[in-house]
Amino acid sequence: MLDPADFPSAIAFAFEAVGGIGAAAKVCDRSYQALNKWRQSACLPRTDYTGETRYAELLAAAAKEKGNEFKSDWLLSSSAPHKEAA
Repeated sequence: MLDPADFPSAIAFAFEAVGGIGAAAKVCDRSYQALNKWRQSACLPRTDYTGETRYAELLAAAAKEKGNEFKSDWLLSSSAPHKEAA
């Protein structure tokens, strides 16, 4: 089983848990390029935090099938965008 501590971000862990960024793109029905942006920013799109999309849930379900279980709530909280003070 994969260990989240071995990855630079929760997003990178989640992608690897489902079989890589290409597999994660298929799970989320998004392009490889879109998910690469998520990985680089280390956060999910705003729509996942507002409930418009459910990418964290899709990734968690796919990871569980691969034997790399994690909770979607963990992914959301671990990859929340960081607001900088003005």
